[in-house]
Amino acid sequence: MEKIAVLGAGSWGTALALVLADNGHDVRLWSHRGELAEEINTTRKNSKYLPGISLPEGINGYSNLLEALNDADIIVAAVPAKAIREVLAEAKKVISRPVTVVHVCKGIEPDSLKRISEIISEELPPEVLKSLVVLSGPSHAEEVSLRHPTTVTSSSDDLKAAEYVQELFMNQHFRVYTNPDVIGVEIGGALKNVIALAAGITDGLGYGDNAKAALITRGLAEIARLGSVMGGNPLTFSGLTGIGDLIVTCTSVHSRNWRAGNMLGKGHALEEVLDSMGMVVEGVRTTKAAHQLAQKFQVKMPIAEALYGVLFNDQSPKEAVDSLMGRGRTHEMEDLVNIMENRLQ
Repeated sequence: MEKIAVLGAGSWGTALALVLADNGHDVRLWSHRGELAEEINTTRKNSKYLPGISLPEGINGYSNLLEALNDADIIVAAVPAKAIREVLAEAKKVISRPVTVVHVCKGIEPDSLKRISEIISEELPPEVLKSLVVLSGPSHAEEVSLRHPTTVTSSSDDLKAAEYVQELFMNQHFRVYTNPDVIGVEIGGALKNVIALAAGITDGLGYGDNAKAALITRGLAEIARLGSVMGGNPLTFSGLTGIGDLIVTCTSVHSRNWRAGNMLGKGHALEEVLDSMGMVVEGVRTTKAAHQLAQKFQVKMPIAEALYGVLFNDQSPKEAVDSLMGRGRTHEMEDLVNIMENRLQ
């Protein structure tokens, strides 16, 4: 049994806490909201983020960070990407010994263009950060909490750390693979939210399955194009944290990014959409970062650029789709050739 502090009691943090409790670990689920921690302890529920799910006795709610982290062996960072620096800045004040950090956040920091693992390495000094692992893949919290079959990837520069986390989480419902490609895993997990927003828009516009299939396929090409230039392994994008996560996020009503895009496609304003969601829509912030990364690395990302126009330049969704369809002729296989050339350089 390990002592594990899960920072972030949203839907995903709570679902992962449930997996860990099922595996017999001592789980401390931290929220900055005292009333949520109290609800978890008194009712065994998290009615806001996972309604209808009963939480095992192995999960205890905390709103005091010091108490949650006391003697913890592992920290699971499950807060929104935009809050990761702030939460870790407070956490490092009270961490009493070296810990393994497992991050499950999916995003890229605009302006700095840092991946989440890079942010964590900046915020936590070496004497605190024993090892760092990314856990990512096609995994809706609602289905994980119902113990439906789910597969994800544990990724780290340290294979033993990745295998350690694999063992912590893996059970008959929750299968974990390992992958040493941290860059590819993080880029795939972050950018699929951008494409999911765009997929929601096409559905909101009523464009049907042909449009969505094209969007997912060409979206994967954009993700792989940028990810490989940044140092990711092209094969990663054909795996769970690439096409797997992209499919589930672009096609499921559980996806908050798809739902947000769907509302945009139906004519709702961005501010109205975000207010109605009740949870963070990571794809909005990541779209800004994707726009900046495309410029930095001089990579063509027409879908991400079209979405950037909708979100930040008041372009209508229909105009954005029309501009994508009206682009000049290209060869489909040139993406694959360019990716492999970048890999060989």
